[in-house]
Amino acid sequence: MSAPPPSPCVNVCRMDEATGWCAGCLRTLDEITLWSRLSEAGKQAVWDALAQRRVAWLQQGRGPLPAPAAADVP
Repeated sequence: MSAPPPSPCVNVCRMDEATGWCAGCLRTLDEITLWSRLSEAGKQAVWDALAQRRVAWLQQGRGPLPAPAAADVP
């Protein structure tokens, strides 16, 4: 049995008004609020979306993001 995907939180909790994403983990407020109630598949779907958001964030020139620990990325 595999462990559930870990939280992407990096303890930089500041919402970006332009994107609606946390400037630390790139989750939306809904994703942050619902995280503990999401299924493993739901958590993995958020992680998959974060990879795409990271690219968009950097392409928009919003600056560097804190990197999740390598062990945390499912």
